[in-house]
Amino acid sequence: MPNLPDVVLWSIPAFVLLTVVEMVSVRVHPDEDAAGYETKDAATSVGMGLGSMAFDFLWKIPILAVYTALYELTPLRVPVLWWTVPLLLLAQDFFYYWSHRGHHVIRILWACHVVHHSSEKFNLTTALRQPWTTWTVWPFYVPLIALGVHPAALAFCSSANLVYQFWIHTERIDKLPRAFEFVFNTPSHHRVHHASQGGYLDRNFGGILIVWDRLFGSFVPETDRPVYGLTKNIRTYNPIRVATHEYAAIARDLRAARSWRERAGRVFGGPGWQPRPPEPAPASSPGRGAPTEAPVTESAA
Repeated sequence: MPNLPDVVLWSIPAFVLLTVVEMVSVRVHPDEDAAGYETKDAATSVGMGLGSMAFDFLWKIPILAVYTALYELTPLRVPVLWWTVPLLLLAQDFFYYWSHRGHHVIRILWACHVVHHSSEKFNLTTALRQPWTTWTVWPFYVPLIALGVHPAALAFCSSANLVYQFWIHTERIDKLPRAFEFVFNTPSHHRVHHASQGGYLDRNFGGILIVWDRLFGSFVPETDRPVYGLTKNIRTYNPIRVATHEYAAIARDLRAARSWRERAGRVFGGPGWQPRPPEPAPASSPGRGAPTEAPVTESAA
């Protein structure tokens, strides 16, 4: 097994320090147009992050079992060397892009990811607002395991990707140099991703790199100031409701569904999927024995 560090654990002191610095910065130099901080919202985000760590530990047990079994079955092996690690990070980021995009366009996956978008604020604590049902993510990385990537190496790359994305959850950094903005995900690009305006919805899915969005047509630059949150905000600080509200909505829609097609659409369609309204019945012509209207004639004056 590769001996790789726990990137997230080592980064916790930096998370705390940077969050404190941002809070002080917002207090000392406030921006009236920025979303800023709100105590209950920040506390909810931190609570969701702590809960995510606990639930992830549980989900990783069966996922690791599947990955390990698949790794043992494949004859391929990718060594963990100084020159392969950057390639592994690149490959993981590519599959992260498709996982992230899938979690926006398939409702049952969105039910997991919506947690991260549920805050109407955008600051470093928002990065900690993580879902509790990340069992929906693992299928997207099966190709890497099948190609011989060790599960521990995949875990390292995923953790590095997550740590990178912490610093881009801020309004305190404007646009960076053009070359950097062209290649990497930045606060400007990620503000677009968290925005709820129509032109910004479902854009900029990249983790470390933004080039995937440029290649696959999902990139939009930041122009108008983003409005954060959901198209229909849940307005709650209850962590359990934050974690489960979309699953509850799916259950309600399934109970009200009138056909199996509608049930499938409610689960596997997009988050805004609606069944097609029934077509109006065609007007029936008079049949045998049906009364007909007498012709109307004008009477003489």
